[in-house]
Amino acid sequence: MDVGEPGPAVRDDLGGKVAIVTGGARSIGAAIATELVARGARVLVLDVEEGAGKELAGRLGRRAAFVPADVADPAGRATAVRASVDTFGGVDLLVNNAVEPADGGASADTATWLRSYEVNVVAAVMMTQECRALMRRRGGGVVVNVASVSGHRAQAGRWVYNASKAALLQVTRSAARDLAEDGIRVVSVSPAWTWSRIIGAMAGGDRRAADRMAGSYQALGRVGDAEEVARAVAFLCSSDASFITGSDLAVDGGYLALGPEG
Repeated sequence: MDVGEPGPAVRDDLGGKVAIVTGGARSIGAAIATELVARGARVLVLDVEEGAGKELAGRLGRRAAFVPADVADPAGRATAVRASVDTFGGVDLLVNNAVEPADGGASADTATWLRSYEVNVVAAVMMTQECRALMRRRGGGVVVNVASVSGHRAQAGRWVYNASKAALLQVTRSAARDLAEDGIRVVSVSPAWTWSRIIGAMAGGDRRAADRMAGSYQALGRVGDAEEVARAVAFLCSSDASFITGSDLAVDGGYLALGPEG
């Protein structure tokens, strides 16, 4: 486990809170970790990408630590939760952001389906189970599941990913009902087209091209930024969202308002 050096000055609306961010080394996950640290939280990042994870923890400073592990591996999950307790004293916030984007539509094989559900659904549930007692011990907590507009809409050639994200949305609603008795809120966010390695590759690294690609799907006419998703996650983690649970917050530039993708 790598712990960074002194980091940047922070705001304090999440001061004293400890967060775990899965899939936190790059893109949306890294933006979420950065935003939570900036708001005063201490953050443990869990990811398979060791180089990126170490670099992020070093940049964020002593309020961040990195554990290299696959969230789909029970031993990796246990290691991350134990590291959060040993390093920062517990867990208050869990952001289930790790994702398996592979699909194949009507031709997807069994292995693709199982891996998608293992990472996108089962790992999120198991991480929630791992953290529940620790959150209860600290008086409650928040679980934020990073879903997708793909869980709300049909998209050509995408059966596997969309089904897994729809399942995660339903898990969010059900878990919110059962964990409320422990003072734990369970919510989700649904990003649409957001600038990332995947979108960047599709657009040849050209942000303006990505904006044009997304323009017909999103009312604001552009792709989102990872930092915009991160700010939504931080809001849901904060006391400003204290009466919000079982809900999904679309961070989608109007994607869902426009209807089917076509």
